[in-house]
Amino acid sequence: MKSLYDVQEWLKTFGYVNLMADRLDAIYFMKVELSQMIERGILERTDQDYMTASLILRREERIETEKRNEL
Repeated sequence: MKSLYDVQEWLKTFGYVNLMADRLDAIYFMKVELSQMIERGILERTDQDYMTASLILRREERIETEKRNEL
């Protein structure tokens, strides 16, 4: 995984489909979904895909927030 799109496609394999039009909202709900997957035991915190997805979401959230602050 290298991009937000890759994270979205990976989450689709678990049945999660993003319907948010706002990019920041989409990122937030993907983070919530990842947390719930950990709580339910679907993923482990040490899982490489989980860690990669988490980092990508954090990066994309920071980038999107910076874009909005510039306006």
